[in-house]
Amino acid sequence: MKTSSISTLTFTLLVIFSCSSAHNLHGDFLQCLSKKFQNYSSISNLVYTPSNSSYSSVLLFPIWNLRFTSDSTPKPRVIITPEHESQIPPIVHCAKQSGVEIRTRSGGHDFEALSSVSKVSFVVIDLVKLSEVTVDAAAKTAWVEGGATLGSLYYRIAEKSKTLGFPGGMCATVGVGGHISGGGSGALFRKYGMAADHVIDARIVDVNGRILDRKSMGEDLFWAIRGGGGASFGVIVAWKLQLVDVPEIVTVIRIQRTTEQNLTRLIDRWQYIAPRLDKDITLMINAVVNSSQDGRYITLDASFFAVFLGGVDRLLALMQQSFPELGMVREDCSEMSWIQSALFMDGHPIETPEALLSRTQPNKSYMKRKTDYVQRPIPVRGIEGLIRLYYEPEARLSTLSFVPYGGIMAEIPASSIPYPHRAGNMYHVFYTAYWQQDEAQNPARYINWLNRAYNYMTPYVSNNPRAAYMNYRDLDIGVNNDNGKITVAQARTWGDRYFGNNFDRLVRVKTNVDPLNFFRNQQSIPPLHKK
Repeated sequence: MKTSSISTLTFTLLVIFSCSSAHNLHGDFLQCLSKKFQNYSSISNLVYTPSNSSYSSVLLFPIWNLRFTSDSTPKPRVIITPEHESQIPPIVHCAKQSGVEIRTRSGGHDFEALSSVSKVSFVVIDLVKLSEVTVDAAAKTAWVEGGATLGSLYYRIAEKSKTLGFPGGMCATVGVGGHISGGGSGALFRKYGMAADHVIDARIVDVNGRILDRKSMGEDLFWAIRGGGGASFGVIVAWKLQLVDVPEIVTVIRIQRTTEQNLTRLIDRWQYIAPRLDKDITLMINAVVNSSQDGRYITLDASFFAVFLGGVDRLLALMQQSFPELGMVREDCSEMSWIQSALFMDGHPIETPEALLSRTQPNKSYMKRKTDYVQRPIPVRGIEGLIRLYYEPEARLSTLSFVPYGGIMAEIPASSIPYPHRAGNMYHVFYTAYWQQDEAQNPARYINWLNRAYNYMTPYVSNNPRAAYMNYRDLDIGVNNDNGKITVAQARTWGDRYFGNNFDRLVRVKTNVDPLNFFRNQQSIPPLHKK
């Protein structure tokens, strides 16, 4: 980790400040920074304001959801890309003193762009330059800075060992910081649990500008940041992770089936089988709409895919015994190393491990996603009705995904970390609407379709509360007010859905570590207020 001494704002930053005096909060913040860093070497090359020629590219490059890249989207007054954790406490101090909010950005994949957007005056701390990964293969651990991507983590692990891995997500450009602080599911999670289950230490800058590790922050705060949303509690600059054992050879599978190939019945069988399969496999489904150019022919094209922690012979025997209806054959399977499976699952050629180091996001989209948890099998008629919704014109670019639970996820207590969705859940389903750039100004028809699909699923999914996954953030389920006090009752509308019974403990932690609610956003944990 980088912990060298901080550096100063030089004449360049003072010029930036003098040119920005029309914005009082903006100017006050930069003036404060210039004083805080006065006795150190320059960090002016890490500070971007709208007058800087690189500002737009620095702001927009990480934002995955193009819905939040329009000219009308609120922009930060300042973006700062610190190179050392010791540069962050002065930023926190000056933001507090100047009355501006902080948004911390790790990878930019937040579906509602809360790491890049706010309706009030704000600055962005972009951790892109805090991206070092240090692997200790003998101890089976890794220190990962908050701005590293999942791809870079996987790459560095594979550099040191062929038999170590990490149970994180499948998209290489996702930032480790956001992924872990929201829970973090992936292709190995029925075997090993969530990414956040494997955090053994962390470093956070708190509201008072202190840099704390697990020992100095205490177990309550350490519990909260592992799945409870780190941005509610401070700026998390690094995570220490416990790596997991993987075999030298794993097997990936990808099997395509369409509605004409009895897809409805396969999904019906899958929901009974996948949550009960061997822990070594997480058999997921991702379905897309496939239609002829004239729109007369429409089908749902589903991919059944997984990484199996073992060889093809054992997998074939397992699947032929447990799920013969899928018709898996040897040609559907490929044996490879774990790092090659990470490339495969993210759509890269398996011979190009360096692709995992790229931060470029080729699949940026205009999109909106909603999620559900299923706790009892959906009847066939329910599945048929959901598939029919995907035949509507607004769904032509949309996707439907299913991720099975069970395995170790059913064994880890719901209160072990803030992520509560464990035993009792059969699978996770998410619906994603996409649209083209030429309709970006009026996406209502696609979002309305998504809401119809979500409403249709109400009888078939969890309730009281209807659960949701924080890493697939959805502001439709409730938001905090932008200014003034946020009541716990107000936040509970979305907090119970993300965190279940863990929400109240998160509130207590927040009250202890940030009682004035400096670290806040539209779905941040609020403190209790004295009456």
